[in-house]
Formats: sequence, C-alpha cells, structure tokens
Amino acid sequence: MTASHGCDAVLFDRDGTLIVDVPYNGDPRRVLPVPGARRALDLLRDRGIAIGGVTNQSGVARGVLTTEDVRAVNQRVEQLLGPLDTWQVCPHGAHDGCRCRKPEPGLVLAASSSLGVPTRRMTLIGDIGSDVSAGLAANARAILVPTPKTRREEVDAAPEVSPDLLAAVEKVLR
Repeated sequence: MTASHGCDAVLFDRDGTLIVDVPYNGDPRRVLPVPGARRALDLLRDRGIAIGGVTNQSGVARGVLTTEDVRAVNQRVEQLLGPLDTWQVCPHGAHDGCRCRKPEPGLVLAASSSLGVPTRRMTLIGDIGSDVSAGLAANARAILVPTPKTRREEVDAAPEVSPDLLAAVEKVLR
C-alpha cells in the first residue's frame, strides 16, 4: 500500500460526516451522502490509503435499531460511496461504561487492529467533539468537520478544523 505523508488509514464518523445525519436511522433508503463524500473517499483509495467507518449506534442499546439495521445502513453507505476496509460499531448506550463508545478510543483501536495500521499513522475525521476526542485518545490525528449540530466549544477545542469533508481529506493528503 502506498501512503501519504505518514497517514496509512483514514477513519470516518458515519452520521453527520459521511452521510447526512438521520437520528437512529435503520432505513437504507434514507442514506444520503454529504456533498463531496464519494470524491473524498476515491482520492484516498487512489493513494492506497485504507478507509474505515467508526460509528456510535446507541439506538441498538435503546432498542430503536437492530444490529442488522446498522449493517444494512452501512452496506448502503458502501453502495453509494464505495467499499470501506473496516467498519467498527459501538452498539452501547452513553451510560453502559464501554471502552468503544466515542469519545473513548476503542473504535479507533479496533480499526487499527483490523487494518494492521498503527494509530499514529491514522486520521479520524468527524463532525463532533467526541469523534476528535476518540482519535486523540488513541494517538491518531483528528480533524473536525463542523455541521450545524457541532457545538462552538467543540470547534474551538479541535486541533484541526476543515470546512467540509473534501477539504479535510485534501488536508490529510498534503
């Protein structure tokens, strides 16, 4: 695999980063990529950089979604945006005390293990502070791509901020 400037893998939060956030979405027909998502992922693929999805899905713990719903939505993401090399999903609720739910580093560490890429050679791109925190806690680079739901303090605290997904990927490739 050819990689760019110390980055061998880019992990993406799913809802709000790769696709438009539809709360607790278990319906693949409601999946809509954010603008520039396919181009951003193709740029990484063209450089031989691995791509992963890391997503909190507390709707499973709440009984609103099944793991099959989550899998179906992830498959639809891949139909629209192309294949991802790994998916890491936290099905737990905010108070379950797991190590995988972002802002904990577990999803990033699992992706690192799955891809065989050290976390220091990974970047996590997400739309909220817990995405950034999970990346940093795992010793990965983290880039925030704010949406209207991103809180001002999350933007202020992020070490790197990009205006959109394509700009974030271009920053990784520089």
